[in-house]
Amino acid sequence: MYIWFTVLAGLAILSFSFLRTFFPYLGEDWAYILTSVKLGYRLLKYKKGKPFYSVLDHFLDAVKRHPSRIFVHFEGRQYTYGEVDRQSSKVARALQAAAGLKEGDTVALFLANEPSYIWTWLGLAKLGCPAALLNFNIRSKSLLHCFSCCGAKVIIASPELQDAVEEVLPTLREQGITVYLLSETCSIQGIHALSDKISQASDQPLSRDLRANINIRSTALYIYTSGTTGLPKAAVVTHERVWAASFLQAVCGITSEDIFYINLPLYHSAGFLIGMVGSIERGNTIVLKRKFSASQFWDDCRKYNVTVMQYIGETMRYLCNSPKKDNEKNHKVRVAIGNGVRTDIWSEFLNRFGDIQVRELYAATEGNIGFINYTSKVGVVGRVSLVHRYFFPYTLIKFDIEKEEPVRNAEGLCIEAERGETGLLVGKITQRSPFVGYAGNKQQTEKKRLRDVLKKGDLYFNSGDLLLIDHMSFVYFQDRVGDTFRWKGENVATSEVGDILTMAHCILEANVYGVKVEGHEGRIGMAAVTLKEEEDFDCSDTYKQVVNYLPVYARPRFIRIQPCLEMTGTFKMKKVKLVEEGFNPAHIKDPLYFLDTEKKTYVPLTEDIYGAIARREIKL
Repeated sequence: MYIWFTVLAGLAILSFSFLRTFFPYLGEDWAYILTSVKLGYRLLKYKKGKPFYSVLDHFLDAVKRHPSRIFVHFEGRQYTYGEVDRQSSKVARALQAAAGLKEGDTVALFLANEPSYIWTWLGLAKLGCPAALLNFNIRSKSLLHCFSCCGAKVIIASPELQDAVEEVLPTLREQGITVYLLSETCSIQGIHALSDKISQASDQPLSRDLRANINIRSTALYIYTSGTTGLPKAAVVTHERVWAASFLQAVCGITSEDIFYINLPLYHSAGFLIGMVGSIERGNTIVLKRKFSASQFWDDCRKYNVTVMQYIGETMRYLCNSPKKDNEKNHKVRVAIGNGVRTDIWSEFLNRFGDIQVRELYAATEGNIGFINYTSKVGVVGRVSLVHRYFFPYTLIKFDIEKEEPVRNAEGLCIEAERGETGLLVGKITQRSPFVGYAGNKQQTEKKRLRDVLKKGDLYFNSGDLLLIDHMSFVYFQDRVGDTFRWKGENVATSEVGDILTMAHCILEANVYGVKVEGHEGRIGMAAVTLKEEEDFDCSDTYKQVVNYLPVYARPRFIRIQPCLEMTGTFKMKKVKLVEEGFNPAHIKDPLYFLDTEKKTYVPLTEDIYGAIARREIKL
């Protein structure tokens, strides 16, 4: 008996050793698969359930279970689940009375990160009204476009954004859009104060009948994403997508006992869906910040006992660049969820701040395919899983960077990329993985649809992103294609920037693109421009145009003056060579200019300035 026991024990040890050697991620793979299957079953139950059970209903159930649990910490104040619920009922009743809102009416939220953002959205959800989440950096033409494409007839704005609203108020009034300000009073004709009406409204629960026709495929939100048109596109986010995004916290092992730190803007899908809505799904507590602060970050984490943080690549870089302190590992953060961090920064972050589980993900607001790195491997955005691929079929296809189009064979079908080869990610459009598209923009919706991919008649979502799957089944993000690049965590549409540049009286044409800067995430804006006949480059006027009409992250920091712009055979501006050449004055003969924020103008880009940028003496 002893011999048999010894043999079995030895076999067990050998089997375990074999699995650990040849299948080192087997345990993590199975945990992810089981969690995914459980969450998939929940989503299926919500799809088929009558009446439809929404995230709002889940929140209301949480209020019943733990009304006194803190939901939101914000600037020294705290708000319980019960308080947020009552405040959202007051918002709903005030808007119902003042604006006559009813189920299906879209309302635009032009708000900064503050608790009122959360209860205003919940109030709208109680009325069955979709919310359009406006980027509070946008102005003028872009702001007006955002209203028109989602069909919003009401906008609710923060007092600090009043000037931006006033700028477009005449047009808003012409279009019959009602403007509310979250303040007690407002003396501007055409802008109505809302806070006084909210404070006087009843906080009693509202009837579910007000949203009786809402189902899982109904529009819940419009979240804006930059595109090749140069204007923001309103991605249609259904209730099904809201549920799916909220499950990401569960996939990362987050529980109701966790405290979730949100410093990303709530108009982003990351802050809103993964952060705030995900916390509703988990029933945990949020620490909400107006904006990210590297100097306050770890102090906040210690003060509020934060266990989960969100990040973009820039977040981790700023934290790693902050002065070192003795107590850097003295915190309770165990999980970081986000995207866009470089491998070297990732490793440095772990070395400096301790053993934090970094859950890097890949996703697009409007897309039908995403990945998450549920392992401890540094530098990857996900891992291939048969279960994941069954529910969300996708493939990587060969892509011609120069022509900016998929490579096709003699039959007109796309060619799948090999393992270890970079390819364009495309997700098959099915009932389980739909692509709803963009509100009021059929042209851009159609551009994202790719036909005849693996067989005639099939239909895929074109992510516009280049990924790579290695021989160990890990997924790596490589780059973006097309006319959008990412800087400071924001997507920048090159056409929009080009349109603004050509408003300068000296500029004839502008070719905008993003270039890499050593030590920085993403790509910073640069433009190759041609000048009008007999015109010199006007540094001051060009500076005024970009500052007046573009948010900080979209302003081109480098200008390259060219005699003519190189075009493709189909009259598209060529960017690949320009991107490769970058902005080094030692290698470029064309005149180069740099946007100097201190001098408030464009200045000639000298080798001294270039060196200072490389040494990070100049902040970008």
